[in-house]
Amino acid sequence: MNIFSRFEAFELDVLKEVGNIGAGNAATALSRLLDKPVDMAVPKVSLLPFEEVAERVGGAEQVVIAVFLRVEGEAPGNMFFIIQEESARSLLRQLLSMPVEQQEGYTEMELSALCEIGNILAGSYLSSLADFTHLSMAPSVPSVALDMAGAILSYGLVQYGEMGDSALLIETTFLEDRQELEGHFFLIPDPESFDKIFKALGVLAE
Repeated sequence: MNIFSRFEAFELDVLKEVGNIGAGNAATALSRLLDKPVDMAVPKVSLLPFEEVAERVGGAEQVVIAVFLRVEGEAPGNMFFIIQEESARSLLRQLLSMPVEQQEGYTEMELSALCEIGNILAGSYLSSLADFTHLSMAPSVPSVALDMAGAILSYGLVQYGEMGDSALLIETTFLEDRQELEGHFFLIPDPESFDKIFKALGVLAE
């Protein structure tokens, strides 16, 4: 049976709650790091096939910034925080108060700052999911890249072999001076990990 047909309303509601709690924890952590209030909207949570991941961030040839890390533990997988360049520059200017020029490329400090934001989001969402499922899951040290979305996803495949065929998407929105800055957060469990997560949430594998 297709995993999407197994995910009934209750389980999707649980994943939405995972996103809500993770976003709240991330906002708190970012506020402490930046010593300023950080508002995040209630995230949109959905499941989608792996092949649609690149399309959700503008297409395989869309140049994006991605924070990539490996999930280790009882339900291993891959995580990506993907943000388009315009949002990334706005995030640096508004949230981090960094003077960002509209030149091509990014400084090492700018990339490091974006990587830290992605790392905090990853840790917050992963901790929330681990609490709900009672599974041991921990993030690896993150890496950051500026490249086409398709190339970044391919790099993940090369590094860690076959990815699962489905992704959990948490669409994260930062609210700053009434402007919305969007980022896309993807959890792509390894093929055998989705069943473990399903079972932990009360969905038995068929």
